[in-house]
Amino acid sequence: MDLEIPLFGLYGACSTMGEAMSLGAMAVNAGYAGQVMSMASSHFATAEKQFRFPLGYGNQRPLSATWTVTGCGAVVLAGDRKSGMAKITGITTGRMVDMGAKDSMNMGAAMAPAAFHTIEQNLEDFQINENYYDRIITGDLGEVGRTILLEFMKNKGRDLSKIHMDCGIEIYDKEQQDTHAGGSGCGCSAVTFCSYILPKVQEGTWKRVLFVPTGALLSTVSFNEGETIPGIAHAVMIEHIE
Repeated sequence: MDLEIPLFGLYGACSTMGEAMSLGAMAVNAGYAGQVMSMASSHFATAEKQFRFPLGYGNQRPLSATWTVTGCGAVVLAGDRKSGMAKITGITTGRMVDMGAKDSMNMGAAMAPAAFHTIEQNLEDFQINENYYDRIITGDLGEVGRTILLEFMKNKGRDLSKIHMDCGIEIYDKEQQDTHAGGSGCGCSAVTFCSYILPKVQEGTWKRVLFVPTGALLSTVSFNEGETIPGIAHAVMIEHIE
């Protein structure tokens, strides 16, 4: 509010950072904006009390559950390209994919099919294979969702085991912090991208990455009524500028 500049408030669940970067890049590329800040944030306990159980209930979390990340990440998108920076070279907007998952304590299973669909669509649209990228990075599939995604890709004849990483797995120390399947939340992929992924692209350690934040589109009412949980994933292609 203090900045007094135009704002789009976006919501794509945990895929919001990918959505923000995609729309920001389109605005800059089309000449509608000179500079755009794309950002996403989340806070521990907000998703827990809304979509699962009140923390005061003291329920035991299943091993498939993830922990919402408290954090915020932001990037500035601009038209000028400088050496040692990173550029967005393409996007693949995801669609909702619903394979019948109903367990709000297992977001990885709900989101993995959407991640698979978006990654496949990206490779098909740009007529490339998975080895085009140094890393394919999903948002917060966690341990369970990653296993499902790799199996889906294997069935299509693609091996992502050596190049795939997941922000939800990277952001916590599973053994030391007892975070079960990993991290989640809109801030999960945003924080991991800004603090860990982007610097590696800027320094040239990774020349090309596919950043694929993932989201589970449930509401505070839908899962309690037994509705299924659709997933969505938005892919952003990011390359190093020599």
